[in-house]
Amino acid sequence: MAADTRDEPADSGFGHISRTKDVSFRLLALAATLVGIVSLAALLLNVAVDAVGWLDWQFLTNPPHPDPFQAGFLPAIVGSIAIMLVIALVTFPLGVGAAIYLEEYAGDGYLTKFIQLNIANLAGVPSVVYGLLGLGLFVGLFSIGYGSVLAAAFTIALLILPIVIISAQEAIRSVPDSQRQASYGMGATKWQTIRNVVLPRAMPGIMTGTILALGRAIGETAPLIMIAAPTTVFGLPNGPFSKVSAMPLQIYNWASYPQTEFQYGVVAAGVVTLLVVLLTINSIAIVIRNRYQQRT
Repeated sequence: MAADTRDEPADSGFGHISRTKDVSFRLLALAATLVGIVSLAALLLNVAVDAVGWLDWQFLTNPPHPDPFQAGFLPAIVGSIAIMLVIALVTFPLGVGAAIYLEEYAGDGYLTKFIQLNIANLAGVPSVVYGLLGLGLFVGLFSIGYGSVLAAAFTIALLILPIVIISAQEAIRSVPDSQRQASYGMGATKWQTIRNVVLPRAMPGIMTGTILALGRAIGETAPLIMIAAPTTVFGLPNGPFSKVSAMPLQIYNWASYPQTEFQYGVVAAGVVTLLVVLLTINSIAIVIRNRYQQRT
């Protein structure tokens, strides 16, 4: 009984300290979360207020104009959507294919480790470096054309491809190996197992990584500047080799104009439009991802 009496205060003190640390850490994590959310909400609210009166149907359907009251965003919107479509068509099959090879076919040798290390390093390379690579490779070597839809899309595709590969690898790796063994036990081949068992279960994770990568791609400006994409285009692109601008470039150009109407009203309307297009693309991708998730 004496021993029990001595142990009880020590246990209570330890529990009290642990609970205090737990509550403190929870409050600290909550404060860190609120700082980011509140800052973002304040920024979006400020931009949305500035965009009132400027974001209308004329702004969405007109080409750019020196007069801020007649300025439009249509060529940049169409250019960004065209670039994003090509990026998705390029990065998704390449990224998923590379991930399947590295996770399902490649051995655990030095070559595989070397490739994995380089993919991880490429994911952290600054975007301006990819711009220089795209300028030398697609514009200089393959002569695709300065500032064309294909040059812009291929350059940004190189930028986000490592992210897509890494996220697809993680999704494929998360599929339990027991499900692969069950498929093999039923007589399926390796490709049949990958197609019917692994990919359907990994697809929600693959789609999530691709969505995040595309969200980064739509806001990139530095690679487009490096491949000499024009900051302002007055017509719509009529082919893959047409010169194209993008929403971030047009907004960057408007922000350099001296008129107050451009620096606040027109720029704010462009930012809100960019966010709406980004959220729309993300929503479509999330719906597709959820449909795959329900099937599995």
